[in-house]
Amino acid sequence: MTASAKDWPDSPLDAVDTAFAALTCDPDPLSLDLDPLADELGDDSGLPGGVIALPALRQWLLEHPRAYTARDVVWRELVRRARLDGPAWVIAAVALAMPALRRYAGRLHTGWAGDAHDLDAEILTGFLSALRDRVDLAKPAPYAALCMAAWRAGHELRQRDGAEAVPVDDLEHVTGPRTPKRPYGHPDLLVRRAVELGIVDACDEQPYIDVRLGRRAIEPIAARLGLEVDTLRRRVERIDVRIADALAAGMLTEATSPRAREDLAAAAERRQHIRAARGGARPAAARVRLAAA
Repeated sequence: MTASAKDWPDSPLDAVDTAFAALTCDPDPLSLDLDPLADELGDDSGLPGGVIALPALRQWLLEHPRAYTARDVVWRELVRRARLDGPAWVIAAVALAMPALRRYAGRLHTGWAGDAHDLDAEILTGFLSALRDRVDLAKPAPYAALCMAAWRAGHELRQRDGAEAVPVDDLEHVTGPRTPKRPYGHPDLLVRRAVELGIVDACDEQPYIDVRLGRRAIEPIAARLGLEVDTLRRRVERIDVRIADALAAGMLTEATSPRAREDLAAAAERRQHIRAARGGARPAAARVRLAAA
């Protein structure tokens, strides 16, 4: 099934439905195998097993609004696939949330003087931003977080519409000093100094900035680095602790003594040795399994 440019809907939400219909039609409908999720679901989830077409999965979720565990497990898988497996799964995730998105659009359209399609687009953008980066799959209720992001985006557009600009003083005639503040509190600069001191390893600088400061999704970053998601998450959490300790000691905002620099360099070297040992252990274990086979 295809939709020509002439037939393509003007509404962003209708466009998602059209794309989803194309992805889930015969002979090769987009489907989800629920059997690999069985360990997380447990025996009493009620969710059917095996391969299920996505429209049927959406219907099951709608008919079982209190199946919280099943919904969380299914949505974690949908978010992972949307982040790692391409645009088809992005469309699938939006389509499975479509009943909620249309409900929000209906409420927000009431009294809205602007273009309804603009509001729909903002709701969709909020959902997609959360789907791509903002929702942390280590936390419960990912679907609720996605829907809240969509609602918030639409609501904020309504709040902004028609708002008057706040006047500011003419900078050329402002009296008093205008010396820029020293940027010690800027997170990027603090991370950079932490790298220079050896508190953060250079290879962890960009992943840490992406996850913590950029609030990017951790799954694609871990995949790019060849790490398990839990491994990268623990690494980021350990960096949090080291940076917090360094801030408390004044290392990132004040001069650092030579002795402190030596201690930090020694700690960084120990981390590298531990990582190297762990990295070598995995291939060895794999060789043992192959030999046993």
